[in-house]
Amino acid sequence: MSELIQDLKWRGLLYQVTNEENIEKLVENETVSLYCGTDPTADSLHIGHLVPFLVLKRFQQYGHRPVVLVGGGTGQVGDPSFKASERDLISQEDLDKNIAGIEAQLRRIFNFESGKETDAILVNNYDWLKDISLISFLRDYGKHVGVNYLLAKDAIQSRLETGISFTEFTYNIIQAIDFLHLRSSYNVKIQVGGSDQWGNIVSGIDLMRRIDGITDAEGLTIPLVTKSDGSKFGKSEGGNIWLDPEKTSPYEFYQFWFNQNDEDVIHFLKVFTFLSREEIEALEESVKTEPHLRKAQRALAEEMVKVVHDEAALEEALRITEALFSGNIKELSGKELKDAMKNAPQGVVENTEHPLVNLLVDTKISSSRRQAREDIKNGAIYINGEREQDVDYTVTSKDFLEGDLIVFRRGKKKYTVVYFE
Repeated sequence: MSELIQDLKWRGLLYQVTNEENIEKLVENETVSLYCGTDPTADSLHIGHLVPFLVLKRFQQYGHRPVVLVGGGTGQVGDPSFKASERDLISQEDLDKNIAGIEAQLRRIFNFESGKETDAILVNNYDWLKDISLISFLRDYGKHVGVNYLLAKDAIQSRLETGISFTEFTYNIIQAIDFLHLRSSYNVKIQVGGSDQWGNIVSGIDLMRRIDGITDAEGLTIPLVTKSDGSKFGKSEGGNIWLDPEKTSPYEFYQFWFNQNDEDVIHFLKVFTFLSREEIEALEESVKTEPHLRKAQRALAEEMVKVVHDEAALEEALRITEALFSGNIKELSGKELKDAMKNAPQGVVENTEHPLVNLLVDTKISSSRRQAREDIKNGAIYINGEREQDVDYTVTSKDFLEGDLIVFRRGKKKYTVVYFE
């Protein structure tokens, strides 16, 4: 077994494979081009999209060439979902915006331009799908795909009772054309996708065989990433964890990975990071013998910020983390401060002087004036990182950070941001 396939299996990254023996021969005997795609249904990818693209990058590390596809054409049609309703069609303006956002994120993960044989290639299927006329679609492609074949697809079958439009019904054929085109243009021989893409992958392989007699195209899918309790992985209390730093800041991104529990962290290190087997096994031992140090979680968080963003983003995330831990939040820039406090409770009060006791109650930091006075006397109240134990203290504009806000902390971790208007 090739070292690459062994590594994929050890990491738990192989789910369905068309022909493992043929894939073994391909990766052992030649520089293989392989592809994975995504439709631009939003202006950012989230971590649920990451794993197939990271598998492409793993192939690249072993000397193969990734072809990364953004579906500017298929995105105008919509992949039939397993939900009961049709997808809303996206306007061309929104599609263009989404494509630009996703391509920028993929450029941070892949190197598309250094001139090496194994450099990744970025393509948009609108470039070839736009030239196919209706007559050509029906004669050149539709004639090779049986209705019964499409009806057997899980995504289509699940929608037969609730209804499915002809548009979504034909999506499977359109995506199959992608594999056919990429084979002729870039000699792509393997398609990689999530487990929900198996039907589309097999359709592309079948269409190549019927039209061009190609029999050495292969496909593989990645298992759905789940937590140890069986629940779906990839969201936080605030929703999706986005790759766009404006939607999920590098600090939030870092904290999401750092907060994974001991039961899951080693699995996620295998699936998402490029750390070696030896490094991950050493971290696994650390989880068993010194879990309080959270070395595995820290490694996971640091690696993921570097993969999706860069070293500068990691430095920013670590700086914010350290400032919140030490309480030295005045050292943060305005942007870093707002990123750090993005999910903290917020209050708004008039821009006048406020007795500290009253302000703590008005902003629900303390439950009553009596509790507020006790909190202050006991040293539990911090203003912008500095302890305040004067029950007669009055908050004024001299306490403002960034011109209009104050960060209060009660105890070790309970932060509240108060804006003054």
